[in-house]
Amino acid sequence: MPPPAIRAEEILTTLVGIPSESSLSNEPVADFAEKLLAPLGWTVRRAKWRDARGVEKMNLVASSHDGPGAALAFAGHADTVPPAPGWADAVALRDEGDGRLTGLGACDMKGFLAASLAVCESLDPRRLAHPLQFILTADEEVGCLGAKRLAREDRGLVLPHRVVVGEPTGLAPACAGKGYGILEVIVHGREAHSAFPARGHSAVFDAARVLRRLEELAGTLAAEATPGYEPPHATLNVGLIRGGSAKNVVAGRCEMTVEFRPPGGLGDGDRLRERILETLAELHPAVELTVTPVRTDPGFATPRDSPLVRLASEKGGRAPSSVSYGTEAPYFAELGAEVIVCGPGDMTRAHRAGEYLTRAELAEATAFLAALAAVECGGQ
Repeated sequence: MPPPAIRAEEILTTLVGIPSESSLSNEPVADFAEKLLAPLGWTVRRAKWRDARGVEKMNLVASSHDGPGAALAFAGHADTVPPAPGWADAVALRDEGDGRLTGLGACDMKGFLAASLAVCESLDPRRLAHPLQFILTADEEVGCLGAKRLAREDRGLVLPHRVVVGEPTGLAPACAGKGYGILEVIVHGREAHSAFPARGHSAVFDAARVLRRLEELAGTLAAEATPGYEPPHATLNVGLIRGGSAKNVVAGRCEMTVEFRPPGGLGDGDRLRERILETLAELHPAVELTVTPVRTDPGFATPRDSPLVRLASEKGGRAPSSVSYGTEAPYFAELGAEVIVCGPGDMTRAHRAGEYLTRAELAEATAFLAALAAVECGGQ
């Protein structure tokens, strides 16, 4: 068998060649992982379900030992975003000749999956002193749905002590990540012909009051510093507004989508959501509102001096960091795991045509994960 670094490139070639957009079943990726590890003595379990469109999805857990526990787990998602328009060869890994390996998902996050599988394949599970797991999830790109199921519906499937979630961080161990939330706000008015505005009540004018209040709250949040994040505070955004029915009609309805990203760990998203709701409630009864919480995803915060953060910093040679985008890390934290987000590549390369990982980054990630497994699981 080739050395793990070379093997990781072979595995990445196969993984990129398996279409796995979130709209598709991730079973082909799970099948590949199982065919790789099961013959070597790894215990493989799956938890299946069908998504809202009836497409079969699954989480796969490959364990060196029987049972849900693990000293260390490598966790990553099988799905990718759709290819950018015009990227015809997105699902064929290309060697660009300058060290770049280009393909859909190469950076986010099939490179990490390839490195993890290469490391697991190189180990004899019977000789590991402590359990190691490879966790493959579904539908991260559309709401971390697979990880949520592991944490809330299939809790007996995995109970790892420490987890590395392999989103691209340049191998800097991110020990904190912001949460994410969405509120849908409807401002209610009363339609009338715009020639006779007194006969109606403008939902758009009232929406301006809502926007002003949210802007004030965003300013307050910006002054409440939470070091270790970029930016170092909670953020609030109104990204969509839809209002009125015609240019000569007083608007009877205005809708807006409010997005918020709280720093901190479990529960901080709920607290910020309630703060936004209380702020909007202060406008009542002058402004008639319907506010519907659509989504509240938690953040995570692992102490910077925790054993896993210190080990990852030592083996990877990078200082601890944080991430501002959503990851699966909070759901492993819900299971009681010590968790970091740490993988090869740079997130700014993802979700666009020409996504790539360098050969050097893939090799370094493979060596890094092997070093973590040697310390946490030992026995080889």
